[in-house]
Amino acid sequence: MMIKQCDNSFFYFFFYDTQEGIPIIDPNYYVNITCEELGKILRPDEGAGIAPLLEERVKSLQQVGRILLDKFNGTFVECIKASNKSAEKLLKIIVNNFECYRDEADFYGHRVSFYKRAQILIGDIWSCYKAIDLGEFNDIDVITMFADYRVPQVLLHFGAMRYSNPLLSTLQSGTELVEGCLEEIEIRGCSIEVVERVVDRVRILIKQYPNLNIIPNSCNAIIVDQFLWEYRRKNCDKLESLPFHKVRTIYY
Repeated sequence: MMIKQCDNSFFYFFFYDTQEGIPIIDPNYYVNITCEELGKILRPDEGAGIAPLLEERVKSLQQVGRILLDKFNGTFVECIKASNKSAEKLLKIIVNNFECYRDEADFYGHRVSFYKRAQILIGDIWSCYKAIDLGEFNDIDVITMFADYRVPQVLLHFGAMRYSNPLLSTLQSGTELVEGCLEEIEIRGCSIEVVERVVDRVRILIKQYPNLNIIPNSCNAIIVDQFLWEYRRKNCDKLESLPFHKVRTIYY
């Protein structure tokens, strides 16, 4: 299997706050969380200002807490069990019940969905549980890459994606895009398509080298996304000159 360990940064965050006596993973706590409380939990480094979109984050936590308590016995495990090992069904459970996960936009009259946070939630469960127990999904391939702002930057670095000159100029100027604008939708949508093509190509290469004893389907969009994300973190100096789109949003 090509499953990788999930990122530990959030676990350090949760561990730190629970050590301080803050039950941050308990919906009974965060269903009534305030901006002041969350501001302290998300306190940035000195001089870095306050956490962005704080009110929206509080609203999302309160909403998730209320739904978990009212419909799922206060635990997301109930959502996972209700999916019957189907990533697609779990995705629908998430976006149908939790409004703050409905990462959708209008594209020339068509409703398009990215569901980045919902998909990365499923991807993290799959990775952390190494595709067994709660992390076992029979259709994990339905999950796409997690369309945010950093992976497109890496795809640009590798030449897998190119921007038009006007768009490149806009991004290089540091202009903040409006959430749901055509440029943002196109960047995110193209990123998903590029990663799907990478997955297809890797699977073909695996079949060409049977001595590697790798199952072709062990490569999927989650694995490729994780590789690209880690590459960016390890090679941030190389990518510093490449622009990435900036959007104020709760979806990524």
